[in-house]
Amino acid sequence: MRVNVASTMDLEDAPSRPDDLLDALVRQDLDPLSVAELDARITVLQGEIARCQVKKDRAVSHRASADDLFRR
Repeated sequence: MRVNVASTMDLEDAPSRPDDLLDALVRQDLDPLSVAELDARITVLQGEIARCQVKKDRAVSHRASADDLFRR
């Protein structure tokens, strides 16, 4: 899996909000984590990516359905 370094840098340059969990996640120091902990983190993040993708796909589909309805 490749990580877009530019996207990560953009997140690092963005102003931080104290309640932003994503911000806290990307700023967390990974050095103290073991290989097993990193594997577990990757698995959880991959699951979250899949969940976000499903939500996005549903939103796009819903929007397309609404657009089709109002074009008629």
